[in-house]
Amino acid sequence: MRASHPRAEGRLLETAAVLLFLGVSAVVGCRVADADCVTPVPQFLAFLPWLLVPTGVGLLLALFSRWWPGVVWAVALLGLLAWYIEPYGKTGEPGGPPLVSFRVLTSNVEFGQATDALVDAVRRERPDLVFVQECEYTCEDTLKRALGTDYPYRAAQVAAGSAGSVVLSRFPLTAAEGVPGTMAMPGAVADVRGHAVRLQLAHPMPPMPGRTDAWREELGRLRDFAAENTGSTGDSRTPLILAGDFNASQDHAAFRRILDTGLRSASRLTGHDRTPSWPARTTPVFGVQIDHVLLSADFSVRRARFLDLPGTDHRALLTDITLHQRR
Repeated sequence: MRASHPRAEGRLLETAAVLLFLGVSAVVGCRVADADCVTPVPQFLAFLPWLLVPTGVGLLLALFSRWWPGVVWAVALLGLLAWYIEPYGKTGEPGGPPLVSFRVLTSNVEFGQATDALVDAVRRERPDLVFVQECEYTCEDTLKRALGTDYPYRAAQVAAGSAGSVVLSRFPLTAAEGVPGTMAMPGAVADVRGHAVRLQLAHPMPPMPGRTDAWREELGRLRDFAAENTGSTGDSRTPLILAGDFNASQDHAAFRRILDTGLRSASRLTGHDRTPSWPARTTPVFGVQIDHVLLSADFSVRRARFLDLPGTDHRALLTDITLHQRR
């Protein structure tokens, strides 16, 4: 019986570590370049913190095989990952006195399957504004029947499958042009107890393999909309709420471009910047935050919570916000 050769085993461990490091390096390299690159990088970027796992495994393999350049490679990758896992986006409180407080809920109901669960959550949590994605015809009928009295105002673009979206409001709404996209992204202006607030629902295409160009383009349209409605500090002509399923996280360059316009993430402001919202079946242990409520600098956030709704692969996001007077 022949004993295995230690050097051959070492080369095998080195090869395995190299393969792990190359994969992680490709993703981290795109993050360093502030780019989303091409498939499969955008998909892996969504789960950037989890790249610590293959990097850690590669480090152990390098140590066992005494491959010291690999150890240095691993430490460099771990340092970059730790740096980029930090929260992204502006923070800060408005300088003026508070004017009015209200509650906002956003939920992707997955082809309308979670509509009944959403109705129960709305009745229980009593948000003032509700952003609903993937609301098809049955979903719209259910919302009208169950919530029409409490939410008499709406901005809706109903369509089959995942394409429909609805904004429900306790406050009077004035029609406003939405952002064009493959799936509906309606907009409106709400009269929040005498104060105009611009509302815009977000639901760009997901970064499916072979369709990342459409995803990037539609996120770019949301970025252009945000830039047109905010200044470099996040101030806007009209206070702005941009909410929905962005199909992107803070680790995607296309989403960071939206934050760079000065909008603040309600989750970020309340310390939940890494709380996952998708896929709901594996959260909170594993997942990514792609459902967001973004606010102009006119708002402060008191609380943000993610709600589990049966029937959808997304968690809903509930936020308590306050509109402030500008200095």
